[in-house]
Amino acid sequence: EIQSTHRVSQARANELDLDVKSRAEHIEKLRAQQQNAKNHREYSAFLSEINAEKTDREKIEEDWLKRSEEAEQQAEQVKDLQAHLESESTKLAEIRAHLADKLNALSDEVEQLKPERATAAALVPAMVLQMFDRMAERFDGEAVAAVGKPDRRREEYVCMACHMDLVADVYNRLHTRDEVMPCPSCRRLLYIPADLPPETAVNQPKEKREPRAKRVGAATRRGESAVDVSRSISADPSTEESVSPAPAADTQLAPPAPEPAGPADIDGANNSAEAPMSAPQQDEISSTQA
Repeated sequence: EIQSTHRVSQARANELDLDVKSRAEHIEKLRAQQQNAKNHREYSAFLSEINAEKTDREKIEEDWLKRSEEAEQQAEQVKDLQAHLESESTKLAEIRAHLADKLNALSDEVEQLKPERATAAALVPAMVLQMFDRMAERFDGEAVAAVGKPDRRREEYVCMACHMDLVADVYNRLHTRDEVMPCPSCRRLLYIPADLPPETAVNQPKEKREPRAKRVGAATRRGESAVDVSRSISADPSTEESVSPAPAADTQLAPPAPEPAGPADIDGANNSAEAPMSAPQQDEISSTQA
């Protein structure tokens, strides 16, 4: 595209250059005719025509300069692109040569593996071999898919080819049964990878722990004091003998002994004896004596 634009700009600049040159020649002819003018009127007419041609020539020269600059810039761009194209062409040739060598090496490897594949295919049932060939043709040789377990804590499995969920017992069926299981989504044949052993794929049941023995503390029975509780939880027999039991709360306690009367109490008793009795009291005393 840049090359085509450059060609158009260069052609336009050449046309303008020719136009400028032709107008310059025409101006020179008018000047020669002006010198041969017979009167002032002819001289003025030639002068006006010369000035008009000069004005047109200046406009054309400005356009020519603009087109020439654009053509030069585009020529530089074309040179840069050509240099870049040459370098990329060299890289492309190197890549093609490398790919050709790689393709030849892979072809040799395929030829070497063909006998081994034929030997292994003879041991596979015909139906399974047909399924494998059909999936290999459909998915460009990727006929099998590994079973994956995204979360090691949960018994959930996925197909590592299409990343769709699988049934929960897929691992057990592949590990314990001699059968072919295709993925229900992409139909590739599933297999167990080496990095997913049974101890990792199948969650083991947790070991039941023995219940911890409850620690029974000394309960305070009704009517026991703190001394009885400390004696019951003590392991030293000498301590039990040294501590005397306190009376139970339900046991009837003896009333406290009366305190000896003091001088103030004796004076109070005397004063109460010397106080005069009332008439009813005297009658009661006399009836008692009789």
